[in-house]
Amino acid sequence: MIRSFHHSDFPLERLLERKRESVTVVLPAREVADTIGPIIEQLRILDPLIDQILVVDAASEDGTADIAASLGAEVHQESELLPEFGQALGKGDAMWRALSVARGDLIVYLDSDTRAFSAHFATGMLGPLLCHDDVRFVKAFFRRPFTTADGEIRPIDGGRVTELTARPLLSAFYPALAAFIQPLAGEVAARRNFFDRLPFATGYAIETSMLLHARDELGGTYGMAQVDLDVRHNYHQPLPQLGPMAYAVLRVVLERLRADGRLRDDHAPPLQTADGQLIQVEIIERPPYALIRARA
Repeated sequence: MIRSFHHSDFPLERLLERKRESVTVVLPAREVADTIGPIIEQLRILDPLIDQILVVDAASEDGTADIAASLGAEVHQESELLPEFGQALGKGDAMWRALSVARGDLIVYLDSDTRAFSAHFATGMLGPLLCHDDVRFVKAFFRRPFTTADGEIRPIDGGRVTELTARPLLSAFYPALAAFIQPLAGEVAARRNFFDRLPFATGYAIETSMLLHARDELGGTYGMAQVDLDVRHNYHQPLPQLGPMAYAVLRVVLERLRADGRLRDDHAPPLQTADGQLIQVEIIERPPYALIRARA
């Protein structure tokens, strides 16, 4: 069972009354100079609910890191965290490496490219963890409008990989997880000790992989919840860039089916594009951070 809430269920006053643990918000960032400032300003409104605003930057060249630092966020370069693992491999790797510097008992991951960001993104994600003892893992859902090249706004046409790849695959093979309205949402929250026990896939594979690992850790979907954040505005990637993303989602599901003994082949060819290019989409998982901490 996946419980659903609305962000308005969790006003700031209620969360401050319930807060007993420290909170870190993590913002993986890549070339988001136009959105990172307003996001941090909205998060600062929530003081003292949020104890650490942590930006993990992917060597952005547009000033993202400087803007974040000027507004009081703690900023780290992703490849400088856990450097023994080499260069960071995309968003999922940045999220995992953030655990090495995150100090909060509760951790909220938020996307850093959201336009018209509101503080309710953070309060909505924290609400179920602070107010419901049986909730262990929280994911967002929202309406994602699509803006066409000529400026037409289509209210529900965003999220193409979600609707054309992630949802059909989950419905076919892991139907309990298909109850998540936005399985690829980057907004996710849990207690630190929960994230510490999960492997983190690198790159675009992170959201699908995390859903499966969270389900494994909980022994099912009990303890999982989703929160309606209303509308999320962000930029839409061009179609050629969505192919590797969709293939990463597919690869995660195929690898899990193999691990479960439901798929016998071990063939993992590269993605072939319409113009004949071959794009290798590797699924690499970082180990649970608890193992790294135990070695330290």
